[in-house]
Amino acid sequence: MGMLTGKKALIVGVASPRSIAWGIAEAMAREGAELAFTYQNEKLKSRVDKIAQQTGSKLVMPLDVTSDEQITAVFDEISEHWDGLDIIVHAVGFAPREQLEGEFADVVDREGFRIAHDISAYSFAALARAGRSLMKGRNGALLTLSYLGAVRAMPSYNVMGLAKASLEAAVRYLAHGLGPEGIRVNGISAGPIKTLAAAGIPRFRAMLDHVEHTAPLRRSVSIEDVGNAAAFLCSDLAAGITGEITYVDGGYSIVGMAGID
Repeated sequence: MGMLTGKKALIVGVASPRSIAWGIAEAMAREGAELAFTYQNEKLKSRVDKIAQQTGSKLVMPLDVTSDEQITAVFDEISEHWDGLDIIVHAVGFAPREQLEGEFADVVDREGFRIAHDISAYSFAALARAGRSLMKGRNGALLTLSYLGAVRAMPSYNVMGLAKASLEAAVRYLAHGLGPEGIRVNGISAGPIKTLAAAGIPRFRAMLDHVEHTAPLRRSVSIEDVGNAAAFLCSDLAAGITGEITYVDGGYSIVGMAGID
């Protein structure tokens, strides 16, 4: 019997079999969770349908996280199929491409700032608020994905760093507010992984090489590494853990004076 047997989980943000969200979904399915998925738009629907089939899921719903109406509709749909919800996985992040090129002060603008924070940070709080009633009394768990750029300046990460910092603060505030209802809230800060989203990051291969030569484990991490950590954090084995950002990065985040032997 898996550590998530009997749990019902909503996965928001899976886009391809190479995504971190897929690594999480795969691990949770392996550990016995029943899954529901959302897809961002019609272009991605067939891809998410195929992923859902691989985990035996029949609950796949449209969701644009910038729409309060669609967020409400997702949880209304879940309530028609399930008697409650144990896990929400938020794997959503976006900033306009021009915000991620060059120096922060040169490229940041009001609209780019708003979009990055709305999609990457506020959406987590919105999902927590909308799903709260379905999770009460079930020892539920909310999980989101962050990155080291939330706490350190990273080349070209720019406004996404600010949005991830906001997201990590949301983890703490949500954990504080929802804890009395038995709902835990945590985040995973993963190291760089070769995903579809990462394909558009300038010099990403150089970033991977740097991590592989600098991290204590001397390797980059995989979607399976993150998926296993996520399954644990959302299981009853982690019942005493909330409000935490767990680094799954081969130890890279602990290293100082990087590159000096």
